[in-house]
Amino acid sequence: MSPWIFSVPFLSFFNRHPTGGSFIRPNKVNFGVDFLTAVKKRYVLGDGPEEDGKGQNVTIGNKPVETIGFDSIIRKQSRLSNLQEISLRNCTVNCAGDKGGIAKACPNIRKADLSKNLLSSWDEVIAIADQLKHLEFLNLSENLLKFPTGSSSQTRAFSTLKVLVLNRTGITWAEVLQCASGWPVLEELYLESNNISISERPADVLQTVKLLDISCNRLIDENQLFLIAYLPRLEQLILSDIGISSVHFPDAGIGCKTSMFPSLQYLVVNDNQISQWSCINELDKLQSLHALSCVRNPLTEGGKEAQTTRQFIIARIGQLKTLNKCEILPEERRGAELDYRKAFGKEWKRAGGHQSPDKNRPSEDFLAAHPRYQLLCLKYGAPEDGELKTQQPFLLKNQLLTLKIKYPNQPDQKITEKQLPDSMTIQKVKVLLSRLLKVPVSELLLSYESPKMPGREIELENDQQSLQFYSVENGDCLLVRW
Repeated sequence: MSPWIFSVPFLSFFNRHPTGGSFIRPNKVNFGVDFLTAVKKRYVLGDGPEEDGKGQNVTIGNKPVETIGFDSIIRKQSRLSNLQEISLRNCTVNCAGDKGGIAKACPNIRKADLSKNLLSSWDEVIAIADQLKHLEFLNLSENLLKFPTGSSSQTRAFSTLKVLVLNRTGITWAEVLQCASGWPVLEELYLESNNISISERPADVLQTVKLLDISCNRLIDENQLFLIAYLPRLEQLILSDIGISSVHFPDAGIGCKTSMFPSLQYLVVNDNQISQWSCINELDKLQSLHALSCVRNPLTEGGKEAQTTRQFIIARIGQLKTLNKCEILPEERRGAELDYRKAFGKEWKRAGGHQSPDKNRPSEDFLAAHPRYQLLCLKYGAPEDGELKTQQPFLLKNQLLTLKIKYPNQPDQKITEKQLPDSMTIQKVKVLLSRLLKVPVSELLLSYESPKMPGREIELENDQQSLQFYSVENGDCLLVRW
């Protein structure tokens, strides 16, 4: 007999062509094992002699203790029926095995990781899941699965499934929609790296999905996103590394909210080609967006000042509470919006902006480029001419702020006046005041008032930020308490 066999299924992991294959030695082929065999290999202790009732002496602390029954406890913990979470990653699972065997041996499994195995058919996945009546989480990544063609027969195998991971399985969007009718309560769906293109709108499927990850599918473009824009419960959308350069919501004008993605709270667009601020402006149209991750894009890279970019993103998306996994505190938002308002003040005036509401008519082009600018003028007041003067060359005397210092809780302390660099951190200001007042730094609390905002007091909470960060200006008044 020839020492070679012709193998097609094994090579299907590397070659999807129906007639693809290769000659391979039989002793080099791993044909895999069924689900239950893999579980037993991973989780069942080897059989050993029963306990004879004698104990073993061990030391706990300084006291010798006789133990009886430890082996039976370990054996009890290894019972398959007690398993609720299993990981069979890379365990060469290729099929369900004998009918009913899984349900009898380990019926309580809720989470199963079957990634990187030899499963080649969705029908085999159904045969496994159908015996796990409490299954909530299933990871099938890196199994090159063949999905059913034509109309899909209804199955209740996934009736409790909430999280499904199908990364690098070769699934198409049409196959997703075909199988999705069998996922009635699914909340999270991961489809990374499948060369998917979104070809049709989900109709009566995926309506319960809260998280959708379609990262690393480079065939997806901006227009295809419209097809998933009305999933009613979608709260998190992960679009990393799909190659998009823009996002547009044509149903909403300047300053309006789109009807698309009505529940979307968290959007991830890392590792894309976003290079224009117009894309960030569009994201402000999302009515529920609270968190954004937008790293490694041309707009956020390329040697630009990272802090300035962050401030401009915050200022352009009004409801954002978290950016790149960092919380946006109220004082950071205020500083970002004031800096943005000042940075584009000259452009606003040239476009027809004016401090007088009756004369304030900026052009459509300016409003398209800066949709929130008018709102920021209403919030903080229009920028004064003095704020828009051309910055003088960097000299220390040009960066000094003349500030009054008051002590609201110490009526005997006289109001003083100090010149401080605008780059000085709050921590260094506290150190300076501590020396002058003979008060420990840890007891000092700082805030400030501005004549431009009478009646408002802004706390200087972050010791690592500068006076400039908080938009402290000449003539403002520092309030010092302890």
